[in-house]
Amino acid sequence: MTNRIFASIDEAKDYFYSNFGKDVSYDVLIKEIYVKKLPVLCVYISGLIDANTLTIQLTPLLHEDDAEIDIENEDEYFDAKFNFYGKSEPKDKEEFMLGVLSGTVGFITLNGFGYLMELRNYPGRQPMEPDNEKVIRGSRDGFAENIILNTALIRRRIRSPQLRCELHKITDIGHTDVSIVYMNDLVNQKHLNWLKKRLDEIKHDGLTMTDKSLEEWLFKQKFHPLPFVRYSERPDIVSAHLLEGHIAVIVDTSPSVIIIPVTLFHLMQHAEEYRQAPLVGTMIRFLRYFATVMSLVLLPLWYLLATNEQYLPKGLDFIGVKEESSIPLFLQIIIADFGLDYLRIAAIHTPTPLSTAMGLVAGIIIGQIAIDVGLFSPEIILYTAVAAIFTFSIPTFELGVSIKFFRLFILLATVAFNISGFFIAIFIMFSYLLTIRPMNVPYLWPFIPFFPKAFARVMIRFPMADDALRPYVVGAKKRKRA
Repeated sequence: MTNRIFASIDEAKDYFYSNFGKDVSYDVLIKEIYVKKLPVLCVYISGLIDANTLTIQLTPLLHEDDAEIDIENEDEYFDAKFNFYGKSEPKDKEEFMLGVLSGTVGFITLNGFGYLMELRNYPGRQPMEPDNEKVIRGSRDGFAENIILNTALIRRRIRSPQLRCELHKITDIGHTDVSIVYMNDLVNQKHLNWLKKRLDEIKHDGLTMTDKSLEEWLFKQKFHPLPFVRYSERPDIVSAHLLEGHIAVIVDTSPSVIIIPVTLFHLMQHAEEYRQAPLVGTMIRFLRYFATVMSLVLLPLWYLLATNEQYLPKGLDFIGVKEESSIPLFLQIIIADFGLDYLRIAAIHTPTPLSTAMGLVAGIIIGQIAIDVGLFSPEIILYTAVAAIFTFSIPTFELGVSIKFFRLFILLATVAFNISGFFIAIFIMFSYLLTIRPMNVPYLWPFIPFFPKAFARVMIRFPMADDALRPYVVGAKKRKRA
Protein backbone atom coordinates (compact mmCIF):
# COMPACT_ATOMS: atom_id res chain seq x y z
CA MET A 1 0.00 0.00 0.00
CA THR A 2 1.55 3.28 -1.10
CA ASN A 3 -0.12 5.35 1.62
CA ARG A 4 1.15 3.37 4.60
CA ILE A 5 3.53 5.98 5.94
CA PHE A 6 3.84 4.85 9.59
CA ALA A 7 4.30 1.46 11.21
CA SER A 8 1.48 2.11 13.66
CA ILE A 9 -0.73 4.80 15.09
CA ASP A 10 1.55 5.06 18.13
CA GLU A 11 4.56 5.79 15.92
CA ALA A 12 2.54 8.51 14.19
CA LYS A 13 1.61 10.03 17.53
CA ASP A 14 5.26 10.11 18.64
CA TYR A 15 6.24 11.66 15.29
CA PHE A 16 3.82 14.56 15.64
CA TYR A 17 4.60 15.11 19.32
CA SER A 18 8.31 15.32 18.47
CA ASN A 19 7.64 17.92 15.77
CA PHE A 20 4.84 20.00 17.31
CA GLY A 21 5.48 19.31 20.98
CA LYS A 22 2.89 17.82 23.31
CA ASP A 23 0.26 20.33 24.47
CA VAL A 24 2.52 23.25 23.47
CA SER A 25 0.76 24.96 20.54
CA TYR A 26 -2.91 25.55 21.30
CA ASP A 27 -3.90 25.62 17.62
CA VAL A 28 -2.39 22.20 16.82
CA LEU A 29 -4.82 19.38 17.55
CA ILE A 30 -3.53 15.81 17.76
CA LYS A 31 -6.44 13.66 18.85
CA GLU A 32 -7.31 9.97 18.70
CA ILE A 33 -10.86 9.32 17.51
CA TYR A 34 -12.84 6.47 15.96
CA VAL A 35 -14.21 5.98 12.47
CA LYS A 36 -16.88 3.43 13.45
CA LYS A 37 -14.73 0.56 14.79
CA LEU A 38 -11.41 1.83 13.49
CA PRO A 39 -9.15 3.92 15.78
CA VAL A 40 -7.55 6.81 13.88
CA LEU A 41 -5.32 9.74 14.78
CA CYS A 42 -6.70 13.11 13.66
CA VAL A 43 -4.21 15.97 13.16
CA TYR A 44 -5.00 19.52 12.02
CA ILE A 45 -4.40 23.24 12.56
CA SER A 46 -7.59 24.65 14.06
CA GLY A 47 -7.35 28.10 12.46
CA LEU A 48 -6.94 26.78 8.90
CA ILE A 49 -9.84 24.33 8.62
CA ASP A 50 -13.61 24.46 8.30
CA ALA A 51 -14.59 23.12 11.72
CA ASN A 52 -18.30 22.90 10.87
CA THR A 53 -17.71 20.69 7.85
CA LEU A 54 -15.35 18.47 9.84
CA THR A 55 -18.00 18.06 12.54
CA ILE A 56 -20.63 17.18 9.94
CA GLN A 57 -18.33 14.55 8.46
CA LEU A 58 -17.42 12.96 11.81
CA THR A 59 -20.85 13.02 13.47
CA PRO A 60 -22.26 9.95 11.64
CA LEU A 61 -19.05 8.02 12.41
CA LEU A 62 -19.77 7.59 16.09
CA HIS A 63 -17.69 5.14 18.11
CA GLU A 64 -18.85 1.53 17.98
CA ASP A 65 -17.67 -1.43 20.02
CA ASP A 66 -13.90 -1.80 19.79
CA ALA A 67 -12.77 -4.52 17.42
CA GLU A 68 -9.49 -5.45 15.78
CA ILE A 69 -9.25 -4.51 12.10
CA ASP A 70 -7.44 -6.75 9.65
CA ILE A 71 -4.36 -4.89 8.34
CA GLU A 72 -5.01 -6.14 4.82
CA ASN A 73 -8.43 -4.52 4.68
CA GLU A 74 -7.89 -1.54 6.95
CA ASP A 75 -7.50 1.00 4.16
CA GLU A 76 -10.59 -0.34 2.39
CA TYR A 77 -12.55 -0.10 5.64
CA PHE A 78 -11.55 3.55 6.10
CA ASP A 79 -12.37 4.37 2.48
CA ALA A 80 -15.79 2.82 2.85
CA LYS A 81 -16.68 4.50 6.14
CA PHE A 82 -15.10 7.90 5.47
CA ASN A 83 -16.33 8.39 1.92
CA PHE A 84 -15.34 12.05 1.47
CA TYR A 85 -14.82 13.61 -1.96
CA GLY A 86 -11.80 15.72 -1.01
CA LYS A 87 -9.57 12.86 0.06
CA SER A 88 -5.95 12.29 -0.97
CA GLU A 89 -3.26 9.80 -0.03
CA PRO A 90 0.19 11.22 0.80
CA LYS A 91 3.19 9.13 -0.15
CA ASP A 92 5.46 9.91 2.82
CA LYS A 93 5.66 11.65 6.19
CA GLU A 94 6.91 14.93 4.74
CA GLU A 95 4.01 15.20 2.32
CA PHE A 96 1.57 14.39 5.13
CA MET A 97 3.11 17.02 7.44
CA LEU A 98 3.09 19.68 4.70
CA GLY A 99 -0.57 18.93 4.01
CA VAL A 100 -1.48 19.44 7.67
CA LEU A 101 0.48 22.70 7.82
CA SER A 102 -1.29 23.84 4.64
CA GLY A 103 -4.72 23.45 6.23
CA THR A 104 -5.89 19.95 5.32
CA VAL A 105 -7.04 17.50 8.02
CA GLY A 106 -4.80 14.46 8.44
CA PHE A 107 -5.92 10.98 9.50
CA ILE A 108 -3.63 8.08 10.45
CA THR A 109 -5.28 4.68 10.84
CA LEU A 110 -4.42 1.98 13.38
CA ASN A 111 -1.66 0.47 11.27
CA GLY A 112 -0.25 3.69 9.80
CA PHE A 113 -2.26 4.40 6.65
CA GLY A 114 -2.39 8.16 5.98
CA TYR A 115 -5.11 10.33 4.44
CA LEU A 116 -5.56 14.06 3.93
CA MET A 117 -9.01 15.66 3.79
CA GLU A 118 -9.58 18.92 1.89
CA LEU A 119 -11.31 20.97 4.60
CA ARG A 120 -9.33 24.19 4.31
CA ASN A 121 -10.89 27.49 5.27
CA TYR A 122 -8.23 30.18 5.32
CA PRO A 123 -8.89 33.37 7.29
CA GLY A 124 -8.96 36.57 5.24
CA ARG A 125 -10.97 39.39 3.69
CA GLN A 126 -13.81 39.02 1.25
CA PRO A 127 -13.34 40.44 -2.27
CA MET A 128 -13.61 44.22 -2.20
CA GLU A 129 -12.55 47.08 -4.44
CA PRO A 130 -8.82 47.85 -4.12
CA ASP A 131 -7.93 51.34 -2.91
CA ASN A 132 -5.24 52.03 -5.52
CA GLU A 133 -7.10 50.88 -8.68
CA LYS A 134 -10.52 52.44 -8.33
CA VAL A 135 -12.81 53.13 -11.28
CA ILE A 136 -15.89 55.31 -11.60
CA ARG A 137 -17.88 52.60 -13.34
CA GLY A 138 -17.07 48.91 -13.22
CA SER A 139 -16.77 45.88 -10.98
CA ARG A 140 -16.04 46.42 -7.32
CA ASP A 141 -14.47 43.07 -6.47
CA GLY A 142 -10.75 42.70 -5.90
CA PHE A 143 -8.26 40.06 -4.93
CA ALA A 144 -7.89 39.06 -1.29
CA GLU A 145 -5.20 37.15 0.61
CA ASN A 146 -6.62 33.73 -0.29
CA ILE A 147 -4.98 32.05 -3.29
CA ILE A 148 -8.02 29.79 -3.92
CA LEU A 149 -10.39 32.76 -3.89
CA ASN A 150 -8.14 34.75 -6.21
CA THR A 151 -8.03 31.90 -8.71
CA ALA A 152 -11.83 31.65 -8.60
CA LEU A 153 -12.19 35.37 -9.38
CA ILE A 154 -10.18 34.83 -12.56
CA ARG A 155 -12.04 31.63 -13.45
CA ARG A 156 -15.31 33.52 -13.16
CA ARG A 157 -14.19 35.87 -15.96
CA ILE A 158 -12.44 33.35 -18.20
CA ARG A 159 -14.61 30.26 -18.55
CA SER A 160 -12.23 28.29 -20.69
CA PRO A 161 -10.65 24.85 -20.18
CA GLN A 162 -7.46 26.36 -21.62
CA LEU A 163 -6.97 28.43 -18.46
CA ARG A 164 -4.22 26.74 -16.46
CA CYS A 165 -3.50 27.31 -12.75
CA GLU A 166 -0.33 25.44 -11.79
CA LEU A 167 0.45 25.27 -8.08
CA HIS A 168 4.07 25.38 -6.91
CA LYS A 169 5.50 25.28 -3.40
CA ILE A 170 8.66 27.32 -2.97
CA THR A 171 11.07 28.16 -0.11
CA ASP A 172 12.49 25.64 2.34
CA ILE A 173 10.73 26.58 5.60
CA GLY A 174 7.71 28.68 4.63
CA HIS A 175 6.59 26.39 1.76
CA THR A 176 4.78 29.29 0.12
CA ASP A 177 2.03 28.44 -2.37
CA VAL A 178 2.58 30.13 -5.74
CA SER A 179 0.17 29.71 -8.65
CA ILE A 180 1.19 30.26 -12.27
CA VAL A 181 -1.89 31.23 -14.29
CA TYR A 182 -1.90 31.32 -18.08
CA MET A 183 -3.89 30.47 -21.19
CA ASN A 184 -2.46 27.23 -22.51
CA ASP A 185 -3.34 27.97 -26.13
CA LEU A 186 -1.78 31.46 -26.01
CA VAL A 187 1.18 31.52 -23.63
CA ASN A 188 4.72 31.84 -24.91
CA GLN A 189 6.38 28.57 -23.91
CA LYS A 190 9.82 30.18 -23.53
CA HIS A 191 8.43 32.69 -21.04
CA LEU A 192 6.64 29.93 -19.15
CA ASN A 193 9.74 27.72 -18.98
CA TRP A 194 11.84 30.69 -17.84
CA LEU A 195 9.40 31.38 -15.00
CA LYS A 196 9.28 27.76 -13.83
CA LYS A 197 13.06 27.52 -13.91
CA ARG A 198 13.44 30.67 -11.80
CA LEU A 199 10.91 29.35 -9.29
CA ASP A 200 12.86 26.10 -8.97
CA GLU A 201 16.06 28.06 -8.35
CA ILE A 202 14.69 29.91 -5.31
CA LYS A 203 16.49 28.67 -2.20
CA HIS A 204 15.26 30.67 0.76
CA ASP A 205 13.58 30.15 4.11
CA GLY A 206 10.35 31.96 3.24
CA LEU A 207 8.61 34.71 1.27
CA THR A 208 6.89 36.61 4.07
CA MET A 209 6.85 39.77 1.91
CA THR A 210 5.10 37.65 -0.74
CA ASP A 211 4.93 39.10 -4.26
CA LYS A 212 7.59 41.79 -3.88
CA SER A 213 10.09 39.26 -2.55
CA LEU A 214 9.22 36.97 -5.44
CA GLU A 215 9.84 39.75 -7.98
CA GLU A 216 13.34 40.30 -6.62
CA TRP A 217 14.09 36.58 -6.76
CA LEU A 218 12.73 36.15 -10.28
CA PHE A 219 14.44 39.13 -11.89
CA LYS A 220 17.55 39.48 -9.71
CA GLN A 221 16.43 43.08 -9.33
CA LYS A 222 19.19 44.22 -6.98
CA PHE A 223 19.24 48.06 -6.93
CA HIS A 224 17.28 48.78 -10.09
CA PRO A 225 14.69 51.44 -9.19
CA LEU A 226 12.16 50.51 -11.89
CA PRO A 227 9.55 47.77 -11.46
CA PHE A 228 9.95 44.78 -13.76
CA VAL A 229 6.42 43.47 -13.26
CA ARG A 230 2.95 44.93 -13.03
CA TYR A 231 0.97 44.46 -9.84
CA SER A 232 -2.79 44.44 -9.93
CA GLU A 233 -5.52 43.80 -7.38
CA ARG A 234 -8.29 43.78 -9.99
CA PRO A 235 -9.43 40.44 -11.51
CA ASP A 236 -10.66 42.16 -14.68
CA ILE A 237 -7.21 43.66 -15.39
CA VAL A 238 -5.45 40.33 -14.81
CA SER A 239 -8.00 38.49 -16.97
CA ALA A 240 -7.53 40.98 -19.81
CA HIS A 241 -3.76 40.44 -19.71
CA LEU A 242 -4.16 36.66 -19.67
CA LEU A 243 -6.22 36.85 -22.85
CA GLU A 244 -3.37 38.81 -24.44
CA GLY A 245 -0.93 36.00 -23.66
CA HIS A 246 0.62 37.32 -20.45
CA ILE A 247 1.34 35.16 -17.41
CA ALA A 248 -0.09 35.89 -13.96
CA VAL A 249 1.60 34.80 -10.73
CA ILE A 250 -0.52 34.54 -7.58
CA VAL A 251 1.27 34.31 -4.24
CA ASP A 252 -0.71 33.03 -1.29
CA THR A 253 -1.44 35.66 1.42
CA SER A 254 -0.99 38.51 -1.09
CA PRO A 255 -3.90 40.54 -2.56
CA SER A 256 -1.72 41.63 -5.50
CA VAL A 257 -1.15 39.50 -8.60
CA ILE A 258 2.04 39.74 -10.65
CA ILE A 259 1.66 40.17 -14.42
CA ILE A 260 4.60 39.32 -16.73
CA PRO A 261 6.10 40.18 -19.15
CA VAL A 262 5.44 43.92 -19.18
CA THR A 263 6.91 47.09 -20.65
CA LEU A 264 6.97 50.69 -19.43
CA PHE A 265 3.71 51.42 -21.24
CA HIS A 266 1.92 48.55 -19.50
CA LEU A 267 2.70 50.24 -16.20
CA MET A 268 0.93 53.43 -17.31
CA GLN A 269 -2.36 51.79 -18.27
CA HIS A 270 -5.46 51.99 -16.12
CA ALA A 271 -8.85 50.29 -16.20
CA GLU A 272 -10.64 53.66 -16.30
CA GLU A 273 -9.48 54.14 -19.91
CA TYR A 274 -11.57 51.12 -20.91
CA ARG A 275 -14.57 52.08 -18.80
CA GLN A 276 -15.08 55.25 -20.86
CA ALA A 277 -15.79 55.90 -24.53
CA PRO A 278 -12.72 55.42 -26.79
CA LEU A 279 -12.28 59.17 -27.38
CA VAL A 280 -12.55 59.92 -23.67
CA GLY A 281 -10.25 57.03 -22.85
CA THR A 282 -7.69 58.38 -25.34
CA MET A 283 -7.85 61.82 -23.72
CA ILE A 284 -7.31 60.27 -20.27
CA ARG A 285 -4.35 58.31 -21.62
CA PHE A 286 -2.73 61.42 -23.14
CA LEU A 287 -3.23 63.31 -19.89
CA ARG A 288 -1.56 60.48 -18.00
CA TYR A 289 1.42 60.35 -20.37
CA PHE A 290 1.80 64.11 -20.12
CA ALA A 291 1.67 63.88 -16.32
CA THR A 292 4.37 61.19 -16.35
CA VAL A 293 6.73 63.34 -18.42
CA MET A 294 6.03 66.48 -16.41
CA SER A 295 6.50 64.73 -13.07
CA LEU A 296 9.99 63.82 -14.31
CA VAL A 297 11.19 67.13 -15.76
CA LEU A 298 9.04 69.91 -14.25
CA LEU A 299 11.17 70.74 -11.21
CA PRO A 300 14.58 70.42 -12.95
CA LEU A 301 13.30 72.43 -15.93
CA TRP A 302 11.82 75.13 -13.70
CA TYR A 303 15.11 75.39 -11.79
CA LEU A 304 17.03 75.68 -15.06
CA LEU A 305 14.81 78.50 -16.32
CA ALA A 306 14.64 80.25 -12.94
CA THR A 307 18.44 80.40 -12.67
CA ASN A 308 19.03 81.23 -16.35
CA GLU A 309 16.68 84.02 -17.33
CA GLN A 310 18.33 84.32 -20.75
CA TYR A 311 16.64 81.06 -21.74
CA LEU A 312 13.16 82.38 -20.95
CA PRO A 313 11.07 83.20 -24.03
CA LYS A 314 8.77 86.20 -24.01
CA GLY A 315 5.53 85.51 -22.21
CA LEU A 316 7.19 83.26 -19.62
CA ASP A 317 8.81 85.99 -17.55
CA PHE A 318 6.64 84.95 -14.58
CA ILE A 319 8.94 81.94 -14.11
CA GLY A 320 11.48 82.49 -11.38
CA VAL A 321 11.69 83.50 -7.74
CA LYS A 322 10.20 86.87 -6.82
CA GLU A 323 11.26 86.79 -3.17
CA GLU A 324 14.85 86.09 -2.25
CA SER A 325 15.70 83.52 0.44
CA SER A 326 18.88 82.75 2.33
CA ILE A 327 18.52 79.07 1.39
CA PRO A 328 19.76 78.11 -2.10
CA LEU A 329 17.01 77.48 -4.62
CA PHE A 330 17.93 73.88 -5.39
CA LEU A 331 18.03 73.06 -1.67
CA GLN A 332 14.54 74.48 -1.25
CA ILE A 333 13.31 72.19 -4.01
CA ILE A 334 14.92 69.13 -2.44
CA ILE A 335 13.59 69.93 1.03
CA ALA A 336 10.07 70.54 -0.30
CA ASP A 337 10.11 67.41 -2.45
CA PHE A 338 11.30 65.20 0.39
CA GLY A 339 8.83 66.95 2.68
CA LEU A 340 6.01 65.61 0.53
CA ASP A 341 7.46 62.13 0.92
CA TYR A 342 7.40 62.57 4.68
CA LEU A 343 3.76 63.63 4.43
CA ARG A 344 2.99 60.45 2.49
CA ILE A 345 4.83 58.29 5.01
CA ALA A 346 3.08 60.04 7.90
CA ALA A 347 -0.30 59.53 6.22
CA ILE A 348 0.37 55.79 5.99
CA HIS A 349 1.29 55.52 9.65
CA THR A 350 -1.38 57.88 10.98
CA PRO A 351 -4.66 56.31 12.20
CA THR A 352 -7.52 57.09 9.82
CA PRO A 353 -9.48 59.34 12.25
CA LEU A 354 -6.38 61.54 12.66
CA SER A 355 -5.20 61.64 9.04
CA THR A 356 -7.39 64.63 8.08
CA ALA A 357 -6.09 66.68 10.99
CA MET A 358 -2.51 65.68 10.14
CA GLY A 359 -3.01 66.85 6.53
CA LEU A 360 -4.39 70.19 7.63
CA VAL A 361 -1.54 70.80 10.05
CA ALA A 362 1.18 69.77 7.60
CA GLY A 363 -0.26 71.25 4.42
CA ILE A 364 -1.70 74.56 5.65
CA ILE A 365 -0.05 75.57 8.90
CA ILE A 366 3.49 74.31 8.32
CA GLY A 367 3.48 75.26 4.62
CA GLN A 368 2.26 78.80 5.20
CA ILE A 369 4.58 79.42 8.14
CA ALA A 370 7.53 78.09 6.12
CA ILE A 371 6.80 80.73 3.48
CA ASP A 372 6.30 83.50 6.04
CA VAL A 373 9.61 82.86 7.80
CA GLY A 374 11.48 82.70 4.50
CA LEU A 375 12.29 79.00 4.45
CA PHE A 376 10.57 78.52 1.08
CA SER A 377 9.64 80.82 -1.75
CA PRO A 378 5.96 80.61 -2.74
CA GLU A 379 6.96 79.44 -6.21
CA ILE A 380 8.76 76.42 -4.72
CA ILE A 381 5.62 75.30 -2.92
CA LEU A 382 3.55 75.77 -6.08
CA TYR A 383 5.77 73.81 -8.47
CA THR A 384 6.57 71.08 -5.95
CA ALA A 385 2.85 70.56 -5.35
CA VAL A 386 2.14 70.49 -9.10
CA ALA A 387 4.92 67.91 -9.60
CA ALA A 388 3.43 65.83 -6.78
CA ILE A 389 -0.01 65.93 -8.43
CA PHE A 390 1.55 64.75 -11.69
CA THR A 391 3.26 61.91 -9.81
CA PHE A 392 0.02 60.84 -8.17
CA SER A 393 -1.55 60.66 -11.65
CA ILE A 394 0.69 57.69 -12.50
CA PRO A 395 -1.42 54.55 -11.92
CA THR A 396 1.49 52.33 -10.84
CA PHE A 397 2.81 53.36 -7.44
CA GLU A 398 6.18 51.65 -7.98
CA LEU A 399 6.73 53.60 -11.22
CA GLY A 400 5.84 56.88 -9.50
CA VAL A 401 8.46 56.28 -6.80
CA SER A 402 11.05 55.38 -9.46
CA ILE A 403 10.38 58.64 -11.31
CA LYS A 404 11.21 60.58 -8.14
CA PHE A 405 14.69 59.01 -8.17
CA PHE A 406 15.24 60.00 -11.80
CA ARG A 407 13.87 63.50 -11.11
CA LEU A 408 16.36 63.98 -8.28
CA PHE A 409 19.17 62.75 -10.53
CA ILE A 410 18.24 65.22 -13.29
CA LEU A 411 17.92 68.07 -10.76
CA LEU A 412 21.35 67.43 -9.23
CA ALA A 413 22.92 67.20 -12.70
CA THR A 414 21.25 70.50 -13.65
CA VAL A 415 22.54 72.16 -10.49
CA ALA A 416 26.06 70.91 -11.13
CA PHE A 417 26.38 71.44 -14.89
CA ASN A 418 23.55 73.82 -15.82
CA ILE A 419 21.81 73.23 -19.15
CA SER A 420 24.39 70.65 -20.24
CA GLY A 421 23.74 68.63 -17.10
CA PHE A 422 19.98 68.71 -17.73
CA PHE A 423 20.24 67.15 -21.17
CA ILE A 424 23.09 64.79 -20.28
CA ALA A 425 21.09 63.43 -17.33
CA ILE A 426 18.07 62.82 -19.57
CA PHE A 427 20.31 61.07 -22.10
CA ILE A 428 21.83 58.85 -19.39
CA MET A 429 18.37 57.96 -18.06
CA PHE A 430 17.12 57.17 -21.57
CA SER A 431 20.17 55.01 -22.26
CA TYR A 432 19.56 53.15 -19.01
CA LEU A 433 15.97 52.42 -20.05
CA LEU A 434 17.25 51.01 -23.35
CA THR A 435 19.44 48.47 -21.50
CA ILE A 436 16.58 47.02 -19.44
CA ARG A 437 15.17 43.82 -20.92
CA PRO A 438 13.30 41.81 -18.24
CA MET A 439 12.50 38.34 -19.64
CA ASN A 440 14.36 39.53 -22.76
CA VAL A 441 11.54 41.99 -23.49
CA PRO A 442 12.58 45.59 -24.40
CA TYR A 443 11.35 47.89 -21.63
CA LEU A 444 10.48 50.71 -24.07
CA TRP A 445 8.62 48.55 -26.61
CA PRO A 446 6.89 49.56 -28.93
CA PHE A 447 8.68 52.93 -28.92
CA ILE A 448 12.13 51.33 -29.13
CA PRO A 449 12.29 49.13 -31.13
CA PHE A 450 9.65 51.10 -33.01
CA PHE A 451 6.48 49.26 -34.04
CA PRO A 452 4.20 51.89 -35.63
CA LYS A 453 0.88 50.04 -35.32
CA ALA A 454 1.57 48.84 -31.80
CA PHE A 455 2.73 52.31 -30.77
CA ALA A 456 -0.49 53.79 -32.14
CA ARG A 457 -2.47 51.40 -29.95
CA VAL A 458 -0.35 52.37 -26.96
CA MET A 459 -1.09 56.04 -27.49
CA ILE A 460 -4.71 55.76 -28.64
CA ARG A 461 -7.51 53.81 -26.98
CA PHE A 462 -9.07 52.16 -30.02
CA PRO A 463 -12.65 50.81 -29.92
CA MET A 464 -12.91 47.26 -28.58
CA ALA A 465 -14.69 46.15 -31.76
CA ASP A 466 -11.54 46.81 -33.80
CA ASP A 467 -9.70 43.66 -34.85
CA ALA A 468 -6.58 44.20 -32.73
CA LEU A 469 -3.68 41.78 -32.66
CA ARG A 470 -2.19 40.53 -29.43
CA PRO A 471 1.01 42.42 -28.50
CA TYR A 472 4.00 41.14 -30.43
CA VAL A 473 6.25 41.50 -27.39
CA VAL A 474 4.24 38.87 -25.47
CA GLY A 475 4.95 36.24 -28.11
CA ALA A 476 1.49 34.66 -27.94
CA LYS A 477 0.91 31.49 -29.96
CA LYS A 478 -2.06 33.15 -31.64
CA ARG A 479 -1.64 36.84 -32.44
CA LYS A 480 -5.07 37.19 -33.99
CA ARG A 481 -7.94 37.41 -31.52
CA ALA A 482 -10.91 35.10 -31.98
